[in-house]
Amino acid sequence: MRRNDMELLFFCCLLVLLLMFSESVSPSLQQQFLSNDMVSLLAFERSSIQTDPHGFLTNWTPATTTNNLSSTPCSWNGVICSTDGQVTALNLTNAGLIGNLHIDNIKSLENLRHLYLGGNSFSGDLSHNITLPCKFETIDLSSNNFSTPISQFFLPYCNRLISLNLSGNSISGGDFTFGPSLQVIDLSSNNISDYDILNYALSNCPNLKHLNFSNNNLYGRLNTSISSCKNLLTLDLSNNLLYGNIPANFVAAGLETQVSSLKFLDLSYNNFSGKFSDLSLGSCGNLTVLNLSFNSITGFVPLSLTNCGQLQVLDLSSNGFTGNLPSGFCSSPFNCSLQKVLLPGNFLSGPVPSELGNCKNLKTIDLSFNNLSGSIPMEIWTLPNLTNLIIWANNLSGEIPENICSNGGNLETLILNNNFITGNIPSSLANCNNLVWVSLHSNRLTGKIPTSIGNLQKLVILQLGNNSLTGEIPPELGKCRGLIWLDLNSNGFTGSIPPELAEQSGFISPSFGFDYEMGFFRNEGDIDCGGVVGLFRFEGIRLKRIADFLTCPSIRIYRGLTIYSFPNNGSMILLDLSYNSLTGKIPESFGTMNYLQVLNLGHNRLTGTIPYSFGGLKQVGILDLSHNELEGSLPISLGMLSYLSDFDVSNNHLTGSIPSSGQMVTFPASRFENNSGLCDDPLPPCMSDMGTTSQTSFSLPEKKNPFDDVEFLVSIELGLIVGKALLSVPEEEIAGLKDYMGEAPS
Repeated sequence: MRRNDMELLFFCCLLVLLLMFSESVSPSLQQQFLSNDMVSLLAFERSSIQTDPHGFLTNWTPATTTNNLSSTPCSWNGVICSTDGQVTALNLTNAGLIGNLHIDNIKSLENLRHLYLGGNSFSGDLSHNITLPCKFETIDLSSNNFSTPISQFFLPYCNRLISLNLSGNSISGGDFTFGPSLQVIDLSSNNISDYDILNYALSNCPNLKHLNFSNNNLYGRLNTSISSCKNLLTLDLSNNLLYGNIPANFVAAGLETQVSSLKFLDLSYNNFSGKFSDLSLGSCGNLTVLNLSFNSITGFVPLSLTNCGQLQVLDLSSNGFTGNLPSGFCSSPFNCSLQKVLLPGNFLSGPVPSELGNCKNLKTIDLSFNNLSGSIPMEIWTLPNLTNLIIWANNLSGEIPENICSNGGNLETLILNNNFITGNIPSSLANCNNLVWVSLHSNRLTGKIPTSIGNLQKLVILQLGNNSLTGEIPPELGKCRGLIWLDLNSNGFTGSIPPELAEQSGFISPSFGFDYEMGFFRNEGDIDCGGVVGLFRFEGIRLKRIADFLTCPSIRIYRGLTIYSFPNNGSMILLDLSYNSLTGKIPESFGTMNYLQVLNLGHNRLTGTIPYSFGGLKQVGILDLSHNELEGSLPISLGMLSYLSDFDVSNNHLTGSIPSSGQMVTFPASRFENNSGLCDDPLPPCMSDMGTTSQTSFSLPEKKNPFDDVEFLVSIELGLIVGKALLSVPEEEIAGLKDYMGEAPS
């Protein structure tokens, strides 16, 4: 007998003796307390749980049942019982438990059918956990620390097993077999590289409904037919290393007759290539989601896709599709299920088909990074459920219609930057009261900014830079309580800077945010590239396409998902009004924008002095006041800006001593040159006969340059995070993009 078994036997015997000789428990209850369910659960706890840091199992004691005068452990945390008091399920999901799992110790629970142990730190050998008998119907061991290969001895005796979830571990492979009862297999997010495991699953699937092998290292040519998977509903093989053509017999079998039940097919982020012919698709059967994004599939977008009557999501992003976008979508009232059309990062040309306007359920259109031309059809502007219209980096022309959202609308993102769109910004844009992100920069827009935009209370990002807009900046923009990012650089704006832009400080709630995939770039010194920072929608586009598109020689790119971590009510984090013809003084109120990280007022005609209140810009990393007509001295309060990384006051009329405190001493002379009388390090020293005196230095704690820290840089990307990393995990940091030649999905 093993030592653990002997210890367990001793523990159970001791428990029996304590109960038998307890004077506080009547003889009629003593036998009830010795129920198999309670003993088995305590045995499982003793053998499998080494650490319970959150005390989740604190009430797993005989005393709990004694106090409740109960013969079963049904009141214990995670224990689920039937109406007659039999343990039917054990749910310890996300309990934080640590240990070496021994499922055998609870298989004696005769009515236990469902085991949920996901989100813990269990480890162990999956080869020896389940032996005869096995009555489980559900086993969830997801998001634990299992790393050993799956053995053929793991499942053969589980003839009732319906659902198996081993996702989110580090399983490397194994000899995986299962019985005909299994309907759900989730092995996603592991380290499986053996294609034979997938081959077996696809060849032994008469009752299988859901199969997920995504986010593994499966390598091989997909040449397995799924004709035996007649009940398959979802198949997810995304984020692997599968290659070659998508076999016609695989897709045709899956989407036409033999597996007409298939609703979800995701082969994205692999290395599939070749043309995707009409013969591969047929009528699409019952398919609702088709995701082939981030492969290398070429040829035309199949015309037969327009006949997929049940299709809701079509994602062909980042492939090599050419030609025109088919115009037959939603051609009949019985063919209008389409909700998302995602084809960014291809090489499509021609017009945006007006027939997309027949798809009344359409919510998202993303055709960015193609070669589309012509105007956006009116039929698309008037789609009743349209939420996201994203067609940036094309050759679109025409105007934004004046009646946009005239009947209300659901539009949240309008991203049309880097096109050739002309005309005015329509005042009816204010009717789109759900707008979060408006990006119209780098077009040929003229006229004024409508004051009614100040009514957009949900607006977070407004990008209108690099157009030919004129007039004054509307003070009403200060009423946009959620505005984080305001970029108006490189236009023809005149007049003074409205101090009202600082009025939204303190109104941005920590509960506000959204989860777009962003790209953020910083121009590190090229004057011909306009503003110093930029923001763009990254989702669905390869990094190399972005790199080729951004032609500035000195740029860094950061990418990731937005999260939100304002410690309290925030303020705008980027304000770029550079390269205009603004006059007057800098508003003193700008110093109250405590979370401002980028302030660029350079290349205007501003006069007056630099506000002393700028010492309150505690988070500012970029402060550019260059190429204006500012006068007076540099406020000593600037020495308190400990996060300052890029500071430029060159080409003004400033005089006096440069503060010798904080970050001021870290900037080169070029950042102070061409002024009337600035002096001291890094410029020549002040002369005594100039009447200047040395300014007192501040003693600040030493802090590293925040722009040497990716965590700070990416926080500027969108401003939903201030002082913290905006991106959950930065995926790329690219300097010198001309040398970047990365291919493949990333």
